[in-house]
Amino acid sequence: MSPLGFDPAAAPRGVSRAVLPDGRPVVVKRDVGAAAEAAGLRWLRVPGGPAVPEVLAAEADWLVEAEVPAGTPTRAAAEGFGRRLAALHAAGAPACGSPPPGGPVDARIGGTAMRNEPGPTWPAWFVEHRIRPYLHAVPDPGPVEEVCTRIEELAGPPEPPARLHGDLWSGNVLWSPSGVWLIDPAAHGGHRETDLAMLALFGLPHLDTVLAAYDEVAPLADGRAARVPLHQLFPLLVHAVLFGGGYAHQAVEAARQALRAR
Repeated sequence: MSPLGFDPAAAPRGVSRAVLPDGRPVVVKRDVGAAAEAAGLRWLRVPGGPAVPEVLAAEADWLVEAEVPAGTPTRAAAEGFGRRLAALHAAGAPACGSPPPGGPVDARIGGTAMRNEPGPTWPAWFVEHRIRPYLHAVPDPGPVEEVCTRIEELAGPPEPPARLHGDLWSGNVLWSPSGVWLIDPAAHGGHRETDLAMLALFGLPHLDTVLAAYDEVAPLADGRAARVPLHQLFPLLVHAVLFGGGYAHQAVEAARQALRAR
């Protein structure tokens, strides 16, 4: 018998729960992206950073992680999260697009492919690996293509590569009695404004508090608010690939907003 008390490879596809012999509740995931997720969770555990579930075991297509107890969003937790997220980003990455150590180049975000191929500069890498691979999902690619053409002037001041969660929507931010925990990463090196823009995309409790605390620790470059639509373009394109419809139109509108900001 496995030390876990069960065989994770026999668990149902997707997400399930189990209890270890010592009584600890765990989350079991069986998915083609398990190896990348496990590597990401380990990489995101940095001193002073947000809490991340411990990976107890992992193989190519499954992982077992500690379950996070549920809690309620509070302003105190949001302030702590903002400061800890700044610490995570400051831990850095070798390059934009760098995968976590041990993580595959061909990773996943949600249910679609995401390639973690390092690039020399954020603007060129963002266009090549975070916009163009998903353009087929957009019925009117003109504004998005213009963003690609003008990316250097839209990107803002250059910054060193940050260590990103990479899929930081509100559903992957868990509020527990001990504070905020991050789950389900699509971790890679990138621009820190991408994580922050994704927090705003689908709404997060106390987001203003999170951003204010973050900015106290690691001030953001002038013009960040105008660049939010640019950084939201990637998750909107991913959603357009996965779900089509309104997300494709939202992606085009985000591109138009990014262009108007200049």
